[in-house]
Amino acid sequence: MTSTPQSADKVDDTSVDEGYQRGLTSGTVQMIAIGGAIGTGLFYGAGGAIEKAGPALILAYALAGLAIFIVMRSLGDLLLYRPISGGISEYADEFLGRFMGFSQGWTYWAVWVTTCMAEITVAGKYINYWWPAIPVWVTALVALIVLFGANLISVGLFGRAEFWFSAIKVTAILGMIIIGIGVLLPISGLGPDAGPSVTNLWSDGGFFATGFTNALLSLQIVMFAYVGVELVGVTAGEAQNPRVTLRRAINSVPFRIGIFYVGSLLVILSVRSWKDFHEGTSPFVAVFQYIGIPGAAGIVNFILLTAALSSCNSGIYSTGRMVRSLSQRGDAPSALANLSSRQVPVTGIVLSAVVMVIGVVVNVIDPEHAFTYITSVSTVGIVVVWATIIVCQMRYRFKVRSGDLPDSGYPVPGGMVSSTVALAFLGMVVVLLFFNEDGRIALVVGAIWFIIVTACYFGWTGGRRRQVRRSGTPAVMR
Repeated sequence: MTSTPQSADKVDDTSVDEGYQRGLTSGTVQMIAIGGAIGTGLFYGAGGAIEKAGPALILAYALAGLAIFIVMRSLGDLLLYRPISGGISEYADEFLGRFMGFSQGWTYWAVWVTTCMAEITVAGKYINYWWPAIPVWVTALVALIVLFGANLISVGLFGRAEFWFSAIKVTAILGMIIIGIGVLLPISGLGPDAGPSVTNLWSDGGFFATGFTNALLSLQIVMFAYVGVELVGVTAGEAQNPRVTLRRAINSVPFRIGIFYVGSLLVILSVRSWKDFHEGTSPFVAVFQYIGIPGAAGIVNFILLTAALSSCNSGIYSTGRMVRSLSQRGDAPSALANLSSRQVPVTGIVLSAVVMVIGVVVNVIDPEHAFTYITSVSTVGIVVVWATIIVCQMRYRFKVRSGDLPDSGYPVPGGMVSSTVALAFLGMVVVLLFFNEDGRIALVVGAIWFIIVTACYFGWTGGRRRQVRRSGTPAVMR
């Protein structure tokens, strides 16, 4: 039967509260949305990307940013239709079937678990800058325990921690941009007398200084710098006035990408020639040192530590919510749906943190090689998750047009055309992984992961059916 279309604003929000406390204010969600797109990929990894692509990296970030904007508007369309924590897997379940809900939920969980494993190890290396005698695994374990405890106490404490983590990252980028612009102005008297100039964007070998092919291949590096931008979707069940808050956060995506990625790179590559940046060195450190800011390396090292802790904090938060969402749908043991007295998904967080401890163990045994394989799950997994968001939104729009579902009033600009182009872009990024060794490893490990997920799905659902037949109790198998 076809239902009558209605405004999404009239949908009862009590169906999506799920027992959570709406403890994330509009300001906190805004800062989470801003900080979620800023990580070590920009602060640290951009050095190698500049060396590979030259000034054309700016164009790569802009193009990737457009694709990410379509992903976020697609997610926003779905969230305003039905704001719910764990929404990515919920929407896959609703619009693409139970297998996709199962696979995308556990894949997104794995993306953040492996990302957190890597980040707590990186945090240990940043601590070594000041205290080299402390073993990396000790710092990793302490960081995991502290952030685990903060997430167990309340969603408000998580929100406050992430607010300040994000504030530090945002302040660092804005500070660098303002100082960089000052250096570029000849009347400012800041920085070296010669060298900084916008002509650096094209005078040292041209804009495509390393060739168009290298600029294209840099897209695979660039895309993964955006991991975390979708985190705002997981806050839907705990955000105050989610439809207003989430709309504002997603509307700011183009501004965030333009300022924090494209803007910062424009300044960095104007202040110094692209040939002065190299893999393994933060471009922010290079620029601060070039300008003559005292203690530049220590300042940026602190920012990198903050970015790593922020990522792990977000990972613990998002995985706990995703596990609970899976459990509520019957795609995980029912015990994992438990909430604490503070409305925190305690069992889901505990499961995720226990698995993250593997990262500490791996760091002791063989961090150089094992982590390449572990983080490969997140490399391929996040692209699949982003593509699934777009496909779910396209399916949702089809049902809106047929009158089966209410209209959220927040469609993707450009409609199906822009969604199709964004999907093709994500597909191209996956193809580009074939052209380097780490990318091929990521594809192999990603394929193994999806084989495991598929086997687990059929094993789990088959086991539930056998249990129902033995008990003789009817059960709803979604």
